[in-house]
Amino acid sequence: MLTTLNTSYTDTCAADLAWALGREPLPALATLDLELSGAKLQLRLLGASHQVLLEEERGSCSETVACIPGSSTPLPLGVAKRLGEWEYEFAAHVEALTPSQFAARAQELLALVAEHPHGLAGVFPGSPHAFTALLAQRHEGHVHWRTWHAYPQDGQLVATRTRVGVRRAPAGRPGTPAGALSRGA
Repeated sequence: MLTTLNTSYTDTCAADLAWALGREPLPALATLDLELSGAKLQLRLLGASHQVLLEEERGSCSETVACIPGSSTPLPLGVAKRLGEWEYEFAAHVEALTPSQFAARAQELLALVAEHPHGLAGVFPGSPHAFTALLAQRHEGHVHWRTWHAYPQDGQLVATRTRVGVRRAPAGRPGTPAGALSRGA
């Protein structure tokens, strides 16, 4: 789903983005509610980027990547946390692109997300390449989402990737702690 956001462009640059887990729902300019094999997911476009709310029988998770006033947690390159029975993995990187590369990449991403049944993209007024986009899926028992935050004035595209799901059993025999196998096994 593609929408034009009725707000001014709040994020000033990629370096202003912050990351947070567990925040309450923030006011959204656009949302997309999804059901992915028993997981309820809400993709939210904010005036300052994105928020994803995940709810499943085992618990809930809230991820926010936005310009958060007073936040002291900058956007990390990677995070791996245990949230109750879940594993949470987050990764982010910033691409620096020339104006023509940026325009091509923006068109490609907006087309991908706009046509995907689990995608939500919002374009900010003033530039067709100023956007935030989210895309979700469920794969092998985990919920995954990717996001893109575009800063055409700086030629920067922030891409994030998140995976949330039940902890995987360690390698080895079922019920055997990792590293507990003997040599003859």
